[in-house]
Amino acid sequence: MKSIVAGQRAVGSEEFAELALGVDSELFAGVVGESVAEYRARTDVAVEVLADLRREDPELAAYAERLMDTAPRPLHVGRRGAGRRSSAVLGVVA
Repeated sequence: MKSIVAGQRAVGSEEFAELALGVDSELFAGVVGESVAEYRARTDVAVEVLADLRREDPELAAYAERLMDTAPRPLHVGRRGAGRRSSAVLGVVA
């Protein structure tokens, strides 16, 4: 199957996500080795973009959320740390 978004062929899954989301997939998927400060800044922006995506394209928002859930976290940010998104912030119903 060919991966084509908006008439452009994606070379890999990261490029496909970037074309589909309209933003760099690293915003949601993270960057290995980023500092705690970089992680927190990136996730703050990602949460804001995700809120827009939920209003405009729920399917892409779901994909972005999956990317965020698989993103690496700096060692100093735990699951319940300040950098972790809570279900209330994401609007997820338990």
